[in-house]
Amino acid sequence: MSPSKKNESFSAEERAAMRARARELKAAAQGEDAIQAALAEMSPDDRALGERVHAIVKKTAPELTPKTWYGMPAYADRNGKVIVFFRDAGKFKERYAMLGFQDNANLDQGSMWPVAYALTTKLTRADEAALTKLVKQAVSG
Repeated sequence: MSPSKKNESFSAEERAAMRARARELKAAAQGEDAIQAALAEMSPDDRALGERVHAIVKKTAPELTPKTWYGMPAYADRNGKVIVFFRDAGKFKERYAMLGFQDNANLDQGSMWPVAYALTTKLTRADEAALTKLVKQAVSG
């Protein structure tokens, strides 16, 4: 088959979709590398907590793209908007790490709801279940 015939086997829309998917995969791979680098710079306690959060978010919402946001591990939707992020305690010399959600997360409940959660260095199974539930809710809709 000649090169011109091969190109005719996919429509312009299909080729555009394949290019978009390749960009998504490349961004996810680069984001994963950036997150691993950010985690490596954290204190051991923050790193362990960040790695656990990272694993939970990846498992719960694989459709989100990992990236860093202001140097923090974050996870973005298809439009590149951050939905959820992890801020280590050491970043701003705070006593706790934080799991935060941006305004495009689907956490709305009535007229008031939390968008950030303090995390201690030891997550229990119940904490992990609550975190999983929050991430699922954030990406639902």
